[in-house]
Amino acid sequence: METVTSKDGTTIAFDRVGSGPPVLFVCGASVARGSNAQLAELLATDLTVFNMDRRGRGDSTDTPPYAIEREVEDIAAVIEAAGGSASVWGSSSGGALALIAADRGLPISRLALWEPPFVPKGFPKPPSDQVEQYETMIAEGRRGDAVEYFMTKVVGMPAEFAAQAQSQPWWGATEAIAHTLSYDARIMRSMDDPAPLAARVQAPTLVVAGTIVPWMSVAATALADALPNGQVRILEGQSHDVDPNLLAPVLNEFFA
Repeated sequence: METVTSKDGTTIAFDRVGSGPPVLFVCGASVARGSNAQLAELLATDLTVFNMDRRGRGDSTDTPPYAIEREVEDIAAVIEAAGGSASVWGSSSGGALALIAADRGLPISRLALWEPPFVPKGFPKPPSDQVEQYETMIAEGRRGDAVEYFMTKVVGMPAEFAAQAQSQPWWGATEAIAHTLSYDARIMRSMDDPAPLAARVQAPTLVVAGTIVPWMSVAATALADALPNGQVRILEGQSHDVDPNLLAPVLNEFFA
């Protein structure tokens, strides 16, 4: 593990694995860098992967109050550690954050996004007050309730799954970063329609989606169409929890 210091003094931790052109990994909601460790290893033969813990997660620290711009500065700090420019892969809401970082002018040479959750018109959207819901639950010490709310009201998992999840070994780690759920909710709320922002992003961008969640491929295609240098790739039979063994060759071809 290595660390860098972001502009506001927050310590951002990351793992550096592999050899080749640098690629920064930006994870999505409710997870830390460990969720991307297998994918990082699969890409390490051709690329140098900088797999970061976003602020408030894992081995990174946090500095309130939260602002999206602080996370952009975190990404900038890791890119600087990678040599001053890098490709970026963002997963889910981490993909939305990566898109914002590219729009803010960070030196991102190529950008790949896995199912950024921009819900298209005609599909049910998550609650509009989820930021406030998370912040209330965290303030009241109800971290487990915040995670359950995310799973059921935002992701749309059955209540039975959320109940069973509480007995899983990973539940404690998920509760520990529950306060960051409001961070991702703020990111997604800032871009209800990503097309205007996407139109300004000049970096070659690959948007990848599966077919199990029907609207994800619709959203991915629309986003790719809005990007000046965008392309889309659909992975048949893949859910939001994509198989790294199927995703890795797609990313390796695009980045290398």
